[in-house]
Amino acid sequence: MGSITTINGASTLTAVQKLRTMLADSDKFIACPGVYDGFTAQIALQEGVDCLYMTGAGTTMSRLGMADMGIATMNDMLANASMIASLDPSIPLIADADTGYGGAIMVGRTVTCYIRAGVAGLHLEDQVVNKRCGHLKGKQLVNVEEYASRIRAAVLARQQSGGDIVIIARTDALQGYGYDEAIKRLRAAISAGADIAFLEGVDTRESAERACADLAPTPCLFNNVPGGVSPDFGVEECKKIGYKLAIFPCLSFEMVYPAVRRAVRQLKEVGKVESQEKDGRRFGPRELFQVCGLDELVEFDNTVGGGGYTNGA
Repeated sequence: MGSITTINGASTLTAVQKLRTMLADSDKFIACPGVYDGFTAQIALQEGVDCLYMTGAGTTMSRLGMADMGIATMNDMLANASMIASLDPSIPLIADADTGYGGAIMVGRTVTCYIRAGVAGLHLEDQVVNKRCGHLKGKQLVNVEEYASRIRAAVLARQQSGGDIVIIARTDALQGYGYDEAIKRLRAAISAGADIAFLEGVDTRESAERACADLAPTPCLFNNVPGGVSPDFGVEECKKIGYKLAIFPCLSFEMVYPAVRRAVRQLKEVGKVESQEKDGRRFGPRELFQVCGLDELVEFDNTVGGGGYTNGA
């Protein structure tokens, strides 16, 4: 595990230690809202979430303005994950790491970089490097031996780094290769040292229950993608099925999309943007900046005598 941070003489768990503690708690279910930038991450943090999830699709769309078609590089993903993880190092961040971005050596580098960035967990998949979103058709996979080598590379890199990170093994085999092949791949990944199993594109509750049972005692992750190939399981249903955690990668950008489109249409058609709040209230700069630490930054400056905000902001 990562080292324990000490604050005023009291020991505090690191983010990865918190994640492992939650995973070990039989009564705890981990629901991870998907965020894709600093603003959406800060909103989620202010709501007191236990864990964040950095979506690869959201990262690709927000940083590059392009669809999730394997376009984002390791550096794109690392830069975003590092920034999000730094906002509140006490809250675990699980981040998409796609295929690891190359062969075994590159997978090891990716894992080491994520550890040093403060990421608490990552998932690696068995698609070819030129991958695509798991809820699109036509995915191509590497063979099971290469997939297992990715997981072994991740485990060895974690060991050699002196740090820790939770390794989540994802397979996209279900749609094109069937259930048995998908479970075979996840079992190979678990044998290679993966901490959590992630069956992407699960299509029925029955197959979800079967996978959780077949892979026990390894914790299983559900990927909630509304409008994708999987059912829209909520937290309570995930618990009943047997999942230990769920990620909700579309949570932020699904909500932002209609709101921004509506506002742009209003500006174009009537020349004014109307509030989307029922009471007609608008959000001014101060309140929006406060989401991202305005008050804390002013207090910091005043505490050290910076002089920039003696009259407030």
